[in-house]
Amino acid sequence: MEQTLIIFRAVGDPSRLRILLLVQGMELAVGEIAQVLQQSQPRVSRHLRILEEAGLIERVREGAWVFVRLGAAAISGPVLELITTLAAKDIGGDDVAAQDRARLSEVRADRAAAVDAWFAAHADAWEQERSLHTREAGVEQAIVATLGGELGDLVDVGTGTGRMIELLGPRARSALGLDRNPEMLRLARNRIDASGLASARVQAGDMYALPLPDAACDTLLLHQVLHYADNPAAAITEAARVLRPFGRLLVIDLLPHAREELRQERRHVRLGFADEAVLGWMADAGLNGRVAARLPAEQPDQLGVALWQGEKVIA
Repeated sequence: MEQTLIIFRAVGDPSRLRILLLVQGMELAVGEIAQVLQQSQPRVSRHLRILEEAGLIERVREGAWVFVRLGAAAISGPVLELITTLAAKDIGGDDVAAQDRARLSEVRADRAAAVDAWFAAHADAWEQERSLHTREAGVEQAIVATLGGELGDLVDVGTGTGRMIELLGPRARSALGLDRNPEMLRLARNRIDASGLASARVQAGDMYALPLPDAACDTLLLHQVLHYADNPAAAITEAARVLRPFGRLLVIDLLPHAREELRQERRHVRLGFADEAVLGWMADAGLNGRVAARLPAEQPDQLGVALWQGEKVIA
């Protein structure tokens, strides 16, 4: 009974209802929530503390940023189900909800524009991004060893310059590289043309809304993509959607680090990932996940890399 009262007190405020509805759609930094609500950060932080005490949200620190996400589904799920249909009236009408959605769209657009601008300016030097972490040759060897032989229909999300298609395409029945940046697609097309892979192609595509039907591929890669994602869980869920039964998702990304400057210099949203985070997202998406490989940094100024593999579970 006490926990129930705590929950009802927590949602008994229009601003806290708005916060719940916002983070239902994506993980947000505290400053971004303040931007959408048009409230001060200290005030927003007080709301977040109350929601966290009720188990409705979680706050996760990454360097100087604090991200907010929904709490355990057993608590947040039923509460959101109840308030979603009533929220517009409870928080002051459709105008408030619409304004929140519009400002949230601005946050999304600001994030996407910052990343796209950086990529457009640095597309020709994209391979230098790999110098941030341990030797790329070692990473590629680990990818090949993890995936093994035939790959079936392969999709590389956030294909960049198309290197993964070039590397793995010969072992795939078909290979599709997706990226939303036109400059990257131009470079990827040039690479694929030069490799002579007749069954490979690239096209525009967003990690959150892949231009593919359900059960469309056997192998899907997210190679150094998730640290640019504002909602990694949603990207993994979308990847799982397009996998066939027993299909495999391979996530290759950075281990947790404290290089805060990379947020501005390289437009990283996430400072690496812990195993429990990635494996938890895979489990939520219906994938059996495991840590496939760990490649620690070889130099003091480099970052470690991990490979996480998830296999689609058959219900």
